[in-house]
Amino acid sequence: MKYVLDTNALSFLMKGDVSVAGRLTKTPRKDVCVPQPVISEIEYGIARLATSKRKQMLMDRFKLFKAELKRMPWTDKVSHCFGKIKASLERRGEPIEDFDIAIAAHAMASDAVLVTADTSHMDRIQDLNVEDWSKDERVS
Repeated sequence: MKYVLDTNALSFLMKGDVSVAGRLTKTPRKDVCVPQPVISEIEYGIARLATSKRKQMLMDRFKLFKAELKRMPWTDKVSHCFGKIKASLERRGEPIEDFDIAIAAHAMASDAVLVTADTSHMDRIQDLNVEDWSKDERVS
């Protein structure tokens, strides 16, 4: 099984969340990927913080996870999935943030499970497999 980490899943890891870290340690590294939109969101979150020990700790942990976890490229297949997801959500009157759609599209394009705690948004996307490792239970 291949897993794609959403921004909140990587954030939980950076903060040392026991449930998410426990699931990650049980999952082969080759099966865990991070899409570029997640990297962008984490970079933005860290850049917003004032200089502090907390910011430095998050930067250090982020650097570690970037070195350990492989990235997913934004391919034509991801763009195709993005378009289908966004159009479907708009038709149903259930739009979500473009970055959330982009992250979901990466998971769908690679037939992977999206690891997220944001199930209120992601469960709107048809045929998207989702797991919430912060609760250590399968959502759909």
